[in-house]
Amino acid sequence: MTQTEALDLFLRFASLSLLAVGGALGTAPEMRRFLVDERHWISGVQFTDSIAIAQAAPGPNILFVTLLGWQAGGALGAFAATAGLMLPSSVVTWSAWRWKRASEDAPLVAAIRLGLSPLAIGLTASAGWVVAAGSNHGDLRMWALTLVTVVIVATTRLNMLWLIGAGALLGALGWVG
Repeated sequence: MTQTEALDLFLRFASLSLLAVGGALGTAPEMRRFLVDERHWISGVQFTDSIAIAQAAPGPNILFVTLLGWQAGGALGAFAATAGLMLPSSVVTWSAWRWKRASEDAPLVAAIRLGLSPLAIGLTASAGWVVAAGSNHGDLRMWALTLVTVVIVATTRLNMLWLIGAGALLGALGWVG
């Protein structure tokens, strides 16, 4: 990865940083479009696998951004992607936190909080769709498992570890994979 490409990666992820309401995973569809479809720096499988590996690893959820950057451009790409996504949102968050503390009782603070909730849910749902589409590969059994999982999560308070365990069992039995 050249320095110009690293700067392009940094600037693109910096702009996404300002849209990462509810977390960086909400911007995954645009990251995929940029890295896989537009630049061809990584494959769709590498993209999905990077998210899966980072989500399974202990630590912050943002690790997938560093892994995507690493896959796209080694250490320089990892730094550009991570700094790009972290820097602008951190500055905005710090500034907003200071303003919120000073204006805790203002109606605008409550309105912003209420307004951002649907946005965060929508961005997270779109990221879920990108990950599911990238890992299900047209397998109807995987789509059925995805649909059942979404319904269970949406309608019950079942601990996610049970769903992960059920998915692992289905994979071990060869039903999905």
